[in-house]
Amino acid sequence: MAGGSNGVRALKSKELFPAIFSRHAAAYERRLDQIMARGEARGRQRVIELVDARAGMAVLDVACGPGTLSRRLAALVAPGGQVVGIDLAHGMVEIARSAAIPNARFEVMDMEELSFPVASFDAAACGHGLQFSPHLDRALHEVRRVLRNGSTFAASVPVTPLRDSVSALLDPVIDRWLPPAPRAVDQDATRQTVADADALSSAALAAGFESSRVEVVEERVVWESADQLVSLCSSWWDCAARLEGVDAGRRRRFIEAATEALRRGHPGAIETTGRNHVLFAVA
Repeated sequence: MAGGSNGVRALKSKELFPAIFSRHAAAYERRLDQIMARGEARGRQRVIELVDARAGMAVLDVACGPGTLSRRLAALVAPGGQVVGIDLAHGMVEIARSAAIPNARFEVMDMEELSFPVASFDAAACGHGLQFSPHLDRALHEVRRVLRNGSTFAASVPVTPLRDSVSALLDPVIDRWLPPAPRAVDQDATRQTVADADALSSAALAAGFESSRVEVVEERVVWESADQLVSLCSSWWDCAARLEGVDAGRRRRFIEAATEALRRGHPGAIETTGRNHVLFAVA
């Protein structure tokens, strides 16, 4: 592990993200299940719509996490179809497997090095995962390789974090009470590409897709209270990483301070907004 400036830990993406997401998989699942159930995860929902999974299809769920999209896709490919979910975070895969989702199986696998043969799938989906790939070109090329000609790939990436609308209240508290978040040293190129709709579309074409487009999908999430938002903040990878190693007393004081700061600005329900780029590519 290398040290960065101002005490920031600098790591490679594949050292940093799978470990964090594995340790906080259960909290991540709880938060995502809530916003999916309320219809607020519009970027991910748009991915499901664009994939257009139907009975008998074989669908790959890239960076499947705890199987949130896989569960919905698996219901659509029945009978006779199958969803294969892959993720580099073993903790996420363990949760997905434990759900025993019919028509679905899950593997710990790197999206940049898929082990499937050429033309194995009829469609592929990815909900908020491409941005963690340090070599986006490799990930897109691998997805294209395992898709049959004419198959579709849909992927959503967040380009405005959901908590931006309350960051003026929450971020100063996080910075005051928690250590700096670790930094992935090999993320800049990917983050720049996914944040630019034209660049993301061009990257898919360069990977071998016949056509591609990127939609901008806005999201609105309503949290019932400051207490609820703060209680779930550990499922955001950056906050989760900063909470690790913090002693119980300081953690408690951070939660109290963060909750109080949000209550002052938002005494009732809190609405956060975000924006996603949703890639739709045809192999």
